[in-house]
Amino acid sequence: MGIWDYFAQNILTQPAFLIGFIVLIGYLLLKKPLYECISGFLKATVGYLILNVGSVGLVTSFRPILVGLKERFHLSAMVTDPYFGQNAVTAGIEKTFGRTFGDTMLLLLIAFIFNILLVRFKKYTKLRAVFTTGNVQVQQAATAFWLLLFCFPDMGRLPILFIMGVILGLYWAVGSNLTVGITQDLTEGASFAIAHQQMFGIYIFARLAERFKSKKSNKRLEDIELPGFLSMFNDNMVATSILMLFFFGIILVVLGPDYLIQAKFMEEGQSFVFYILETSLMFAVYLAILQLGVRTFVAELTESFQGISNTLLPGAVPGIDIAATFAFGSPNAVTIGFLMGSLGQFLMIVLLIVLKSPTIVVAGFIPLFFDNAAIAVYANNRGGIKAAVLFPFISGIIQVLGSALIATWIGLAQYGGYIGMFDWATVWPFFTVLMKYAGYVGIGLVVLILVIIPQLQYRADPEGYFLKAEDYDKWLELQEQKAGQA
Repeated sequence: MGIWDYFAQNILTQPAFLIGFIVLIGYLLLKKPLYECISGFLKATVGYLILNVGSVGLVTSFRPILVGLKERFHLSAMVTDPYFGQNAVTAGIEKTFGRTFGDTMLLLLIAFIFNILLVRFKKYTKLRAVFTTGNVQVQQAATAFWLLLFCFPDMGRLPILFIMGVILGLYWAVGSNLTVGITQDLTEGASFAIAHQQMFGIYIFARLAERFKSKKSNKRLEDIELPGFLSMFNDNMVATSILMLFFFGIILVVLGPDYLIQAKFMEEGQSFVFYILETSLMFAVYLAILQLGVRTFVAELTESFQGISNTLLPGAVPGIDIAATFAFGSPNAVTIGFLMGSLGQFLMIVLLIVLKSPTIVVAGFIPLFFDNAAIAVYANNRGGIKAAVLFPFISGIIQVLGSALIATWIGLAQYGGYIGMFDWATVWPFFTVLMKYAGYVGIGLVVLILVIIPQLQYRADPEGYFLKAEDYDKWLELQEQKAGQA
């Protein structure tokens, strides 16, 4: 346990170092020179740290708005955010169920080992992706622990850890596996999957987006060349700056300089106009930093993982942070997805207030941005502009409504937070209902559903299913041959 705790705290739950060591091991297995192994480790680790700087910066730049909307209008509310959700479990697990948060690390261990075993036996399971986003694993292990305790409060410590470990490990493997094909198409064969909190969500919306395809017109955001003065929106950095200036500006004007000074977001005597300008433009800065980090580590990870997939986990791909997708497809899709998701969330929050919901939600930035930006990226790639605009808006509504319902029902809302991201506002509430009302049969149904999904994926394309993950160029050749025969 001491060895596991050290590994979990310093490597597994620190994605930068986990990715770095995966690259190092992969290059060693490929028998690269030692200096290339060290170089790959450093580039991958630094790249992920750069991505993390961008992610944290985006959250920080949005904080005055989230805090302001909560305090300025005196909303006593639950925050939808993975870290608030983790803190809520920590605060309430002993008081509500008489358990300790420390068991979540054991749960994580069981689930992680099970994920690896499922991929190792992919011939039978049809699963191809290993979940490597450690900080997300901790957040999900915490919330999953609460959900199972809610359904089976009297279950013993070891049975509950084993059962939840199996279910969570299956979810990680099945969810990230769902994203393999659509991510290969988006990145043109970068050979990674998504390991985050909206894996089912991006798959569902990506497939729905295909219905927006048209033989006459299937314009994507990157296909638009705006005329005249509108041409400045063709530049992603300019477009993001202007849209954020408009979006941030309206909300900050509503909050007012007096509140911002009182809350210590602004300094006494600082220009309100230039505060708005700086806050808005920093959003574009951090987004650019995030994309730089992605480009830095994805190339190293893709190449090095061949060593692991050839030797230890044949045919496997790494599941990584959702932010890795933001460097692919249309850069403007990220901004559009964030704005439309925000609109959907804010409208749903207003509706909860009007309907006097027992739980009022304050939108956390992480679900607001990372879910909806990614949904827009995939939807735009597969269905064009209309899909990129519509689906993040729908997602925003679902995130708030689903989170309010499940967090109120299971009792987490009273502790101030819930994970709030798409899968945890849809898929996991459904699983919880099955387990709560069908008991052990419900556990069996959840496992059965998760086991069947990759089998159905495989049956849809037996010839190209594994090839698409292992060699995307050969898969494209196969599709051309099929099209020619047709």
